[in-house]
Amino acid sequence: MSGRGTYASPPCMAADVDPAYVDPFGVDPEQAHDVARWRRAERARLAGLRERLGRAGRAQVSDRIGQHLERVLGDRGVRRGCVLSGYWPIKGEPDLRPALAGLHRAGVTIALPVVETRAAPLVFRRWTPGTKVVRGDWNIPVPPPEADVLTPDIALAPCLGWDGACFRLGWGGGYFDLTLAVLVPRPVTIGVALSGARLHTIFPQPHDIPLDLILTEDGVAATRTGI
Repeated sequence: MSGRGTYASPPCMAADVDPAYVDPFGVDPEQAHDVARWRRAERARLAGLRERLGRAGRAQVSDRIGQHLERVLGDRGVRRGCVLSGYWPIKGEPDLRPALAGLHRAGVTIALPVVETRAAPLVFRRWTPGTKVVRGDWNIPVPPPEADVLTPDIALAPCLGWDGACFRLGWGGGYFDLTLAVLVPRPVTIGVALSGARLHTIFPQPHDIPLDLILTEDGVAATRTGI
């Protein structure tokens, strides 16, 4: 759906702003601090995993994930007019912009998440390969303010790490979870990750919301029960 939103939030990068970030919703403060410390260490390790792939390796992974994404969307009956939220790749994330451009040509409406207001759900602005992007928070390219605001039917979420229950380890802000908590209807959520970034668990906290499936360079790696 199109319209004008009134709120948005950063794309899960609060840990870059506040390295001491601790989940405020944790039931046990000591346990929450332990999980926060563990997650910070894992983020550093997993970011290094991406870096060691090198530019060529990351390009190959991105291409393979893009091919799997097109098959997954085809299997789910995604067609002209569906709204899919992608993302602008940062910090070695898989670059799915070529796949998004192909979906746009096939008639799928593409949106990107944008920060309009801190500490609030994300807003999704319409994007096309010809959109002249502007610099948003953390200098991330985003569609301009005049772009239509959309409600996604499907949302892609880049993952630093992931587990078999489809929980996602992101950059630490929890904003994607905050957005999912208020989107009605909730979109189908697809985590985009490296196969080697699988964790036994992310030690989910009360604010963590599982995704519907995890997609890696090897294909669908995990699916939430009942999806």
